[in-house]
Amino acid sequence: MNAMNNVITFRPAVRIDAPESGAAALITSFAQHRRREDDVFWLKENAELLNILECTGAAVSEAGLAALEPFYQSVEKRLAFFPQYYRFLLSMALDLEDLGMPGETGSRIAATIARQGYAAAELSDLQRMEALRLLARRGHGETVEDGLKDRLRAFCNRSGTFALPNRKAAYELTHIVFYLSEYGRVDPLLGEQAITSLHFAGNLAFIEQNSDILAEVCIALHYAGETPPALWTAWLERETHLFSVESGDAVSIADDYHDFLVCNWHESVRGGHAFRKPFSPERMGFSRSARAGAPLRELSEALFEQGDARRADWSATRAQVGARLSPGTLDIVDTLAGQSTHFDAFFEGFARAGAQ
Repeated sequence: MNAMNNVITFRPAVRIDAPESGAAALITSFAQHRRREDDVFWLKENAELLNILECTGAAVSEAGLAALEPFYQSVEKRLAFFPQYYRFLLSMALDLEDLGMPGETGSRIAATIARQGYAAAELSDLQRMEALRLLARRGHGETVEDGLKDRLRAFCNRSGTFALPNRKAAYELTHIVFYLSEYGRVDPLLGEQAITSLHFAGNLAFIEQNSDILAEVCIALHYAGETPPALWTAWLERETHLFSVESGDAVSIADDYHDFLVCNWHESVRGGHAFRKPFSPERMGFSRSARAGAPLRELSEALFEQGDARRADWSATRAQVGARLSPGTLDIVDTLAGQSTHFDAFFEGFARAGAQ
């Protein structure tokens, strides 16, 4: 059976307070007030925002789309001069059209990208998969070969990789699931090992109190037809509501915008109220709640100092190093150990007992 035809995830429309003005204010802020259009980070930020609005089925008003109409009208010229950014440019054009922007520019530039063979020039399997997925949205490009998907799934199956702190690997894991699942539209056909990998990555993110990665892990689990642990989703709901949004010309954009976006994306995927903040169509900055300490670093340092005495289970490790850990760190790990069905296997890899 072809998995590409099996829709597995209901995508509720994203619920934004005052949805038309809220989405319009977000788009206007990102499009016109945070960065200059000649900055590649402008492309990155706007592509991320549009992707989340599109894949959650957000309703966007004409006023919201108007802020990016000049970009849309110039995207073919941009592609001709900046082909190295073709994935950003194509993604934004397709999302704008799917959100309601009239036009067929996305199909035209997809045809150009397919004809030029840009996807074949990607060294990374992950980036090649992203490119082919984008082209397929308008019926262009090569069919994704089974070998590519097999290699991506093989990466996901290496659960031990995700028991160790490696943010790059964690983000690659979640994005593989996003692409294989067409952002929740089809079954990504993950095996038990890949699901375990997501739980390991989520456990690490929870210990680190990293809502950015944990939100992506929970979304990936949803797209794989799994239910994320209630401990994670309850904490993410709290963190999402604790974000602060500031506006004004002096607001710093060295902020937590990506964390803010993915936490609200997760809130939408779980059927909650996403983007439940007051927005204004001007420069905005997004800040997460203050974090107390660095529990992952604290635990890692304590384990490293144990050397050959490291133990592969938490109860024995707690007896060894508990006095050196802060009450907050102990509470986080104890809570996770009591509620994660994957914790024992995760901690065995994380502790690296017997590693030379």
